[in-house]
Amino acid sequence: MIRTGLLLGAFVAAGAFAADGAGVAQRDVNQQNRIAAGLDSGQLTTREAASLEHKESVVGRMEAQALKDGELTAGESAKLDAAQDHVSQAIRHQKHDAQVGNPDSASAERMQASVQRSANQEARIQQGLESGSLSGQEAARLEHGQARVNHRQARSGADGHVGAREAHGMQHSQGRQSARIYGKKHN
Repeated sequence: MIRTGLLLGAFVAAGAFAADGAGVAQRDVNQQNRIAAGLDSGQLTTREAASLEHKESVVGRMEAQALKDGELTAGESAKLDAAQDHVSQAIRHQKHDAQVGNPDSASAERMQASVQRSANQEARIQQGLESGSLSGQEAARLEHGQARVNHRQARSGADGHVGAREAHGMQHSQGRQSARIYGKKHN
């Protein structure tokens, strides 16, 4: 309860978000962590993780569009919540189907590292919103960048294999995104 009040106060003080903006950012972090955990445990194959990352990129673009004016309306929040519910159900379905991945394969390890880094970057965006160091517009641009990173992950693993070159490309994209997050949080 106190945490919710603090989060709400940070958003009101920054003028960046409606009250449920924190929930949107936290769900991004949670879903990225669930995908990473599924890869790590072998419950998800690289191809399944890539498909889920594609869904995450769609939600990320929706978030960026909804937040570009700096506010999250009740209607936008409801649409985002429904989209995130859809992704959550897809994660649950993929983790509990008959397919299993090899978490020790080089491809799965590359995808795990990339997905975990995405989760960390989503957490940094959320922390910036909570602290007031990011405005709604800045968060929108960063979410759009995260959507591009997720899309690159989806393309890289679409064939069920993430090669060294694809992993390098994902790392490069994430490095640029990390620099953008740092720059926006410290401007």
